[in-house]
Amino acid sequence: MSEQDLGAALGILLRAYANAVGPVLGALPHGARGYQTMCEVVHERQPSQAALAARLGIDRTAMTYLIDDLVTAGLVERRPNPEDRRQRRIVATGHGRDTLSALCEKVTAAEDVALGALSEQERAVFRRLLFTAAGAGAVHTPETCAMVEEALAPGK
Repeated sequence: MSEQDLGAALGILLRAYANAVGPVLGALPHGARGYQTMCEVVHERQPSQAALAARLGIDRTAMTYLIDDLVTAGLVERRPNPEDRRQRRIVATGHGRDTLSALCEKVTAAEDVALGALSEQERAVFRRLLFTAAGAGAVHTPETCAMVEEALAPGK
């Protein structure tokens, strides 16, 4: 791998990340997608289920099933949006907030393993640069999710 091959480096890092973080999220409904959804819900970033699906690049139908499973697990609940009663807001339960808090600590530890070649200071700089490069508030598309899922596929 050439030092100039950013795609290869990102692919290797993404697989290392998935291998480190995947087992931590194994019990959460829908694994990494459930975790991303819970992060958005707990921080109340999206006003509706549709906005949540668009933000995370998840098909609206698939998001319905994901939310159904999070509701069944007692992690979130659907509530009418007081600003638009046609919409449903997804709200974290106390159990959901506690679960996410515990998972965040484990995910951070797993991320540190994936970024183990970097010092603690380098990891902080890398995270900041990565979020900047990804674009604050960037919307993920189904295409980018498909690319990530392909990169994470076993045997890659």
